[in-house]
Amino acid sequence: MQNRQKGFSLIELLIVVAIILIIASIAIPSLLNARRSTNEAAVAESIRTINTAQISYNSAYPGIGFANSLAALGGTSCSPPSAGSACLIDSQLASGSKHGYLFLITGVTGAPNATYQLIANPAVANQTGVRSYCSFADGVIRAQVGVISNCDAGVPPLQ
Repeated sequence: MQNRQKGFSLIELLIVVAIILIIASIAIPSLLNARRSTNEAAVAESIRTINTAQISYNSAYPGIGFANSLAALGGTSCSPPSAGSACLIDSQLASGSKHGYLFLITGVTGAPNATYQLIANPAVANQTGVRSYCSFADGVIRAQVGVISNCDAGVPPLQ
């Protein structure tokens, strides 16, 4: 009678590991692309939120106009809200970093603050996002591939 050991040979285990690595090399880029797409969709919604907050801020503080920083739209002491701490957006968005993007309000001009630019660039290009976003006081969200330093008419509207 022959006594055979039960189990897998080394070559069988190497084949299984190779198959798992091939499947992972196919799946991981798709997962990263899905995450970038999710971040970009969330950023577009955050820009809509900031634009809405700017309209509310402008209505609540007409002598000031639009807020000149995200911190003024955010805040933690909201009883009562003030021009420096309006509590219109969440504290993470008010910090200027959310969903792998960096947000910045710039170009606040006029008396009172009659216009603004909102810019959102990926924190790590091609990892957290591919496109950058911007918006004016008109509320139209614009997007382009690459970093935006100044939102101008050349940046196409988001579709």
